[in-house]
Amino acid sequence: MKLRVAVTCDRRAAGPVAPSARVRPARPEVFVSEHVVSRLREAGAAVVLLPPGDADGGTDLLDIVDALVITGGAFDIHPRHYGEGVSARLDRVDDERTSLELRLAASAMDRDLPVLGLCGGMQAMIVAAGGSLLQHVDGHEQDTDPVHPAHALLVEPGTPAWLATTLGPDSNSTHHQAAGRLGPFRVAARAPDGVIEAVYHPARRFAVGVQGHPELRGGALFTALVSAARGRSPGRGPG
Repeated sequence: MKLRVAVTCDRRAAGPVAPSARVRPARPEVFVSEHVVSRLREAGAAVVLLPPGDADGGTDLLDIVDALVITGGAFDIHPRHYGEGVSARLDRVDDERTSLELRLAASAMDRDLPVLGLCGGMQAMIVAAGGSLLQHVDGHEQDTDPVHPAHALLVEPGTPAWLATTLGPDSNSTHHQAAGRLGPFRVAARAPDGVIEAVYHPARRFAVGVQGHPELRGGALFTALVSAARGRSPGRGPG
């Protein structure tokens, strides 16, 4: 039986409408990047999609899955979730999605369920563990296709060797909020300007967050997540 990985989804009030003679008004949509789904399938996992707004908090689903991916999206985490007022740029917020992802992140880490946070997902993991965010940083919203790198990754001394290798030498960059206080997390890598780009929880078998979108550039982190869910070293491949 394949391992099951829960993946959080984004949503929008009105999805795109293709030109057509049929009457098909734009309506609300729940969606996720197909690249995330493909990377997990390539790693040997079955994917369970988890939309925002789950009435029971969503954490019951963690009883029947083997790992969790918290995805990013075009929204910000409101500073009230880490005890601050708004002091800088704040883009669209989705409090239902944020509240769900904070509960999921906290519950997954409490259970020692393998969890990977992508971009805003990394930020959710940090906030869920008692950390905070920098409300705005300049220079981290690349103006090119994020399939290409935006900057180098500088791995911190002491980062586990498997993670240093898996992160690679560079990253794309599509964010303006960033990691602040880390709580129990440790820095795995930074951008050349010092902004934290990857973190890990040293007391969990796999709790890793990356500020970029690795799903657009390779599957190594997803393979590592699935390996950890199988009870293996995350440095090993699928199978």
